Amino acid sequence: MTSKGLAIIAGVGPGTGASIARRFAKLYSVVLLSRSPSNFEPLVQEINSSGGKAIGISTDVSDANSVKSAFDEIEKQFPDSPLAASIFNAAGGFVRKPFLELTDEEYSTGLDSQAKAGFYFAQRSLPLLLKARESSPHPPTLIFTGATASIKGSAQFAAFASGKFALRALAQSLAREFGPQGIHVSHAIIDGIIDIPRTKQWVLPHEDAKLSPDSIADSYWYLHTQPRTTFAFELDLRPYIEKW
Repeated sequence: MTSKGLAIIAGVGPGTGASIARRFAKLYSVVLLSRSPSNFEPLVQEINSSGGKAIGISTDVSDANSVKSAFDEIEKQFPDSPLAASIFNAAGGFVRKPFLELTDEEYSTGLDSQAKAGFYFAQRSLPLLLKARESSPHPPTLIFTGATASIKGSAQFAAFASGKFALRALAQSLAREFGPQGIHVSHAIIDGIIDIPRTKQWVLPHEDAKLSPDSIADSYWYLHTQPRTTFAFELDLRPYIEKW
């Protein structure tokens, strides 16, 4: 049974985004954003057939007009549902390449798909989160998914690290501005290989050496349910064998 609250997840595929959607759908209606409908359609059907409420909207979060259109549709379909949680989990911009071979387009994509997309998503989410402060069962929450590259610019990852560093800086700034207003802004560093369909064939020394997407989702729920007296800005999550 879902509440009148709403959760928006940007960046939904068969891995972490799907796990986050399932976890938040236990209490809220959920809106799933992804470029390709094939990424969210099976999950929308799964959640709705299980008694939850989900819709999907084809959205390019790196495009301001696409984000505006998505949020306009959300407000149209859920006019009486306060936005309890908004989660930026969008992928994109990942390229591993020697710096001198990196193209202008690849570098720009790294920034656009993370920093600029996070900016567009947050600007549309925060007014709705502010409106939900009195009606949300937990503090309204904005979570950004980071990566190892958020704090470590490794060799050949200049484009991806630049985007992720900028996204983390955006999250820090928003946490400092909106935390005192009752909005919980968090950044999660996902440091390691996530156990998703495209990594199944990657053999590691231990069977539990990959991050569980369901456990990541549980951590996001933990962040969302923290009281205002105990806001955590950042969690870093990694498998027990990961070097850091």
